[in-house]
Amino acid sequence: MRIEVDLTALKQTRWHEMLVRFCLGGLITAATAIIAKKYGPGASGLFLAFPAIFPAGATLIEKHERERRQKAGLDGTEAARKAAAVDAAGGAMGSVGLFIFALLISQLLPEYEPWIVILGGALSWAAASVFLWLIQEYQWRPSHISDQRSSQRRPPFS
Repeated sequence: MRIEVDLTALKQTRWHEMLVRFCLGGLITAATAIIAKKYGPGASGLFLAFPAIFPAGATLIEKHERERRQKAGLDGTEAARKAAAVDAAGGAMGSVGLFIFALLISQLLPEYEPWIVILGGALSWAAASVFLWLIQEYQWRPSHISDQRSSQRRPPFS
């Protein structure tokens, strides 16, 4: 899998879909404020670390993939679910990196210069996320030694 930026997706997104994303993100953020008021900032931080946009994003990815397959005359239900699952896996990898960032910030910020700690946390987040992505890529890459049949292994989440 190659990482690339696809700006054509911006043309495919309708204004009401963006509104749904922003509203769900705002609701999740508001819910974390309620949790913070009742249980404190430490507890709410765990919930705010959850990507606020994810629920809306996953449903929209599923919807767009299904529609794209249906336009081609195929049943896109299974492919749409897989696309949403791949997005969720990417979010999970990023969340692990975000946890590492939060852990470093919470432990090191009182003792060191803030800009150094934040820079180190950001680099650690990026390194952890990329490392997890590379592990996933390596795990599903066919072996060059094996025969032709094993090189057709199923991708993740299939």
